[in-house]
Amino acid sequence: MNGAESLVHTLLKSGIDTCFANPGTSELHFVSALDRIPGMRCVLGLFEGVVTACADGYARMAEKPAVTLLHCGPGLANGLANLHNARRACTPIVNIVGDQATHHRPLDALLTADTEGWARPVSAWVRTAASAAAVGSDAAVAVQAARTAPGQIATLIVPADVGWNEGGIVAESLPVPRQPQVAPGIVQQIATLLRRGEPTVLFLGRGALRAQALEAAQRIAAATGARLMAQQANPRIERGQGRVPIERLPYAVEPAIAALAGIGHLVLVGAVQPVAVFAYPDKPGYLYPADAQVHVLARPEQDPLHALQALADELSAPPVPLPDLGPVPEPARGIPTSEAVGQTIAALIPEQAIVVEEGVSFGRSFYAKTRAAAPHDWLQITGAAIGIGLPLATGAAIGAPERRVISLQADGAAMYTLQALWTQARERLNVTTVILANRKYAILLHELANLGVRPSAIAQRMMDLGDPDLDWTRIANGMGVEAARAESCEQLADLLRQSLHRTGPFLIELVI
Repeated sequence: MNGAESLVHTLLKSGIDTCFANPGTSELHFVSALDRIPGMRCVLGLFEGVVTACADGYARMAEKPAVTLLHCGPGLANGLANLHNARRACTPIVNIVGDQATHHRPLDALLTADTEGWARPVSAWVRTAASAAAVGSDAAVAVQAARTAPGQIATLIVPADVGWNEGGIVAESLPVPRQPQVAPGIVQQIATLLRRGEPTVLFLGRGALRAQALEAAQRIAAATGARLMAQQANPRIERGQGRVPIERLPYAVEPAIAALAGIGHLVLVGAVQPVAVFAYPDKPGYLYPADAQVHVLARPEQDPLHALQALADELSAPPVPLPDLGPVPEPARGIPTSEAVGQTIAALIPEQAIVVEEGVSFGRSFYAKTRAAAPHDWLQITGAAIGIGLPLATGAAIGAPERRVISLQADGAAMYTLQALWTQARERLNVTTVILANRKYAILLHELANLGVRPSAIAQRMMDLGDPDLDWTRIANGMGVEAARAESCEQLADLLRQSLHRTGPFLIELVI
């Protein structure tokens, strides 16, 4: 057995059965092993940024890691932006990165790079396999590291000769450390704080935004008067009819400051302190009042469900009926404004759909407008590195194949990883993509305004995608995805209904 074969067998024993790949020469023995060893689903991505974001979306829904296969240091580098997003989401991923053969590395051939150095900023665990005999045990440790709470990225670099040499040894799976729980004393301290009745926000992130955890948080809020709020960027929120609604902290500085104005206490539950995404002249970095006190109920790696339920019990907070969100809205009519598109999407989301949102600027109203939609999961960009939406939706569809995925995607950001459409077509995934075609980097125009800068003709041209116009129906068709164009909410609703009753991917170019 060679090293590559022991690597595949070990990954399978460790519960990893999906590989998102863009392989090259150094990884061909791994690819050959995948061909000989049954059990691993292999999904080809035509760009490494697609591969890494697919692994992110898959793990968010499957709740276990996938493995990525990347070609040497430059291949890893191509995937770094979406690994940055995945790290911010605390997504478990195992990267297998090929490398020059150990005896060839001193020759400094063209693809030789500091692969470990490039991997470290996005990885909690990095190792270069030293031999065919060791690569199996290295892989088992990598999977264990990836599955350690709250979810981590593990990168295993495999030189080519480690893959092709004989002497591979299959390793058994390693136990996953139990997710730490909050100490009773912390729960009691937060309960004492809440009993004082001072203006307090329970600031929720990550696992605290799942349905059961939100129900426990609602008990606490009802018993104490505390407000519930989600951090701005979250990997997955369970929402819609039959679930506890929760507002998100706004992206822009002024609305975010207004949302937290007047609070005396901010209690973090799986969340981090709210700060502005960028620095601006004469604007604060922290978004909560300077005199507010910050408390931690549960750190991101701790079990948020246990923490919230323990706090609710400590407060003797009784169960609370789920709020009436009102009826599912009707589709909007007329011009596709942000609010009207959000309402139309909300009207037509099927039960248990997965909504992936990278609406950037035009999508600012979508989250609030879909509050009373059918029950669904909401996935979003978590690290502000645009270009995640299309492949995130692709991976989510593979991680939860029984559920429809609706991808709400800005056109500029979509150009970063449009190759994901090809993967959707090849895998025949049930993904409906709505391209929000305003033909500009609108978010940058907003940021210029935030900086007090009047855009020059050169600056405006740098943010204009309309010379020439991107033709998304033709782009999608070229990738093997059927597509159509909508210019009104009525057309959007008709096309969305049609797409939800068909098999395979479909793209709607919404001209806005």
